[in-house]
Amino acid sequence: MKPILRAELAAALVVIVSTSAAFSHATLQHREASPNASYRGVVQITHGCNGEPTNRVSVTIPEGVIGAKPMPKPGWTLTTEKGPYAKAYPYYHGDISEGVKTITWSGGPLPDDQVDEFTFLARISDAFEPGVTVYFPVEQDCTRGTYHWSEIPSPGQDAHALKSPAPAVAIVAAQTRGPSRAASAPTGTIKAGDLAIDTPWMRATPGGATVAGGYVRISNTGQQADKLISASIPLAASGSIHSMTMDGGVMKMATVEGGLLLKPGETVELKPGGYHLMFEGLKASPKVGESISGNLVFERAGIVPVTFAVAPIGARAPNAPAAAEPSAGQHQH
Repeated sequence: MKPILRAELAAALVVIVSTSAAFSHATLQHREASPNASYRGVVQITHGCNGEPTNRVSVTIPEGVIGAKPMPKPGWTLTTEKGPYAKAYPYYHGDISEGVKTITWSGGPLPDDQVDEFTFLARISDAFEPGVTVYFPVEQDCTRGTYHWSEIPSPGQDAHALKSPAPAVAIVAAQTRGPSRAASAPTGTIKAGDLAIDTPWMRATPGGATVAGGYVRISNTGQQADKLISASIPLAASGSIHSMTMDGGVMKMATVEGGLLLKPGETVELKPGGYHLMFEGLKASPKVGESISGNLVFERAGIVPVTFAVAPIGARAPNAPAAAEPSAGQHQH
């Protein structure tokens, strides 16, 4: 019996050591992303350096991940390094050829026995195809000591064998991506944390149109505010949030910079003539009756997969009849 017990004990110790090592690495909370879609990167720091507190965290944004914007943290100084991309990438309002390459938070400190998160928003470009893994090297400095989470596995190498692996994100197709925190209720309402998302829909477009409008109703049932940051569908190069207002009898449209605020206990409806999603750079025209998979990106709730039902051209509601058909050059909002 004794040899068997020793073997079982040894196996248990291996499991404990492996689990501890995996937990100690710097990781990304969201480990899947899709091409041509927004990504909310949350770097998780779970320990210091041999008991010493962390006072600096720096993440490298890889080529092909564009438009990175960091989230400030109270008590930490935020700096970024910008530089040119290897090529120009399609972005919300035209091509983008340079952007943030490194994001650094300095200060704190973060004690060894506490955990914290360091957040940034970016867009995964079409440079990555499903099946590819993208790596975000992280540097962690402490009052004494440092960790460089920057090792990238060679082809065929097991990433678990690395001592200091870089946080990784798997690129998956948007339509096959499984929601981590969102689930459709029997009524069709999508629950994502404290958010309830109802009736995502969009309008069909005439042939040759380059933009399409999208709409949705979002209720915040929690105690903390959230923001709708962006949206994406496979048919469009980009998706953003726009507002429409009347100024002296003239209808004006503008991009909602920084995201659309969703206050606790409030419902916001994106609808024709008001706030709406703007999908630009259409590769094909949405057709009446189609269901188009996409993502909504929130500051707190993260990336939430949704399905947009396509209503007739010019429709004022999901089940409304078509309005007069505009020409391909006209915008529908």
